[in-house]
Amino acid sequence: MEKIKILWVDDEIDLLKPHIIFLEQKGYEVHTSNNGDEALDILNNTSFDIIFLDEQMPGLSGIETLDRIKNQFPNLPVVMITKSEEEAIMEDAIGSNIADYLIKPVNPNQILLCLKKNLENKKLVGEKATHSYQQEFRNIGMEISGELDHREWIDVYRKLVRWESDLGRSSDPGIREVLNMQKEEANQVFSKFIENNYVAWVSGESGDRPVQSPTLFREKVFPLLDQHKKLFVFVIDNLRFDQWKAIQPLIEEFYRTGKEEMYYSILPTTTQYARNSIFSGLMPHEIERRHPEYWTHENEEGPKNQYEGELLGKQLKRFGRDLKYSYSKILNLDAGKRLADSLTNLMNNDLNVIVYNFVDMLSHARTEMDIIRELADDEAAYRSLMLSWFEHSSLFEIMKILSEKNIPIAITTDHGSVRVQNPIKVVGDRQTTTNLRYKSGKNLNYNPKEVFSVRNPRDIYLPRTNVSTTYIFARKNDFFAYPNNYNYYVRYYRNTFQHGGISMEEVLIPFVSLIPKPT
Repeated sequence: MEKIKILWVDDEIDLLKPHIIFLEQKGYEVHTSNNGDEALDILNNTSFDIIFLDEQMPGLSGIETLDRIKNQFPNLPVVMITKSEEEAIMEDAIGSNIADYLIKPVNPNQILLCLKKNLENKKLVGEKATHSYQQEFRNIGMEISGELDHREWIDVYRKLVRWESDLGRSSDPGIREVLNMQKEEANQVFSKFIENNYVAWVSGESGDRPVQSPTLFREKVFPLLDQHKKLFVFVIDNLRFDQWKAIQPLIEEFYRTGKEEMYYSILPTTTQYARNSIFSGLMPHEIERRHPEYWTHENEEGPKNQYEGELLGKQLKRFGRDLKYSYSKILNLDAGKRLADSLTNLMNNDLNVIVYNFVDMLSHARTEMDIIRELADDEAAYRSLMLSWFEHSSLFEIMKILSEKNIPIAITTDHGSVRVQNPIKVVGDRQTTTNLRYKSGKNLNYNPKEVFSVRNPRDIYLPRTNVSTTYIFARKNDFFAYPNNYNYYVRYYRNTFQHGGISMEEVLIPFVSLIPKPT
């Protein structure tokens, strides 16, 4: 294995001979220079993994040498070493994108720690994560096989998301496969848990039920309104909990996380059902019954979520919330920019609710566009693509502005999505819904053991288009496929992100309150 190569630049390099011998005994290859000009010449002829650079040198100073190194080799890590503890010098060096900053005199172990931190950090973190998950694997398995309640399932999912993130740094594909298998097992048991409890939750028969879509405003948003004079609520369509964790570090540069919670989406885990339920504070059948003018059946033409603002107004009125509010839906870049420009007017409201549809559009685009499939080939890449969008989005810019104005925000979603792998055959007539994770219709033919079926939609407060309408839901990573042209259909949709059924990724979704950091 090739040795790690270090260039150490210091005008008193001879005094550092013991440090250099120590590093060479540890297996590092160390080259030296006593001035900046010579160091730059060496760099032009030899490649290095890291540089130790003295800040105070005669001739070309350490800061000047650093500037020239970064111009030519922007990704080469440089560790600045100095006798000075002046804040201005530290800020100048750190602002020049150094890898680390050490104060003289340095001892050999400091140097060794610095090397491991900057060059071997990813490897060490990956090895540590692998070892830790191996120890935790049995504990999680025992939890999954136990009788978990709705709070404990949230805890299990948090752990799995955490390990998915940590093991992403591991070079061991085998341990990631073990995690995927445990996650699939958890989703199998979670699906049964939902089937066994869902009717009691939505009917009110169970006294111990989770926060769900129709109670989200009542139990989470209204208490925040009672705490704060103003509140912005961002509903990012199709935002999974792991995607929230991906963007959290960016947001926490400007906001402090107040509470990070999860709630349960209703079934089907789709925008038409879950988001209308959030804004109305009602189950879909109740919306259809109380506000038929605001409900569009799936077999009818036209948008299915065009009255969310009106439903929000009805809910606020029903609960005696006499406040000034706004509702906005962002479907494209221009709409986001217009919203950012109108923020000053929105700040006069008590409550502003903003729906961002990008993640949902990304999910659909990944299904339909080959280039997006390649960019988001797996879970980690899908999170990375979402993170890249968010970092450069109008949504993030709006959040930064609100932070400067000291306005608290909440981030949530209507449902998540799951990467589907396993096809389940189903037969239906022309009126059957097209969603891959759930179907509703009057002539469905399926294997009852492979799905969660509801023959009476009223049991789970869903509309029915005729007296014999049945709903069926796919579990874990299954998806529905028609026998006609079966192989093509399966090849096209396998490994795509879908929603509508029962999985932890679709059902357990974030609600996060954030407080602006002091400026």
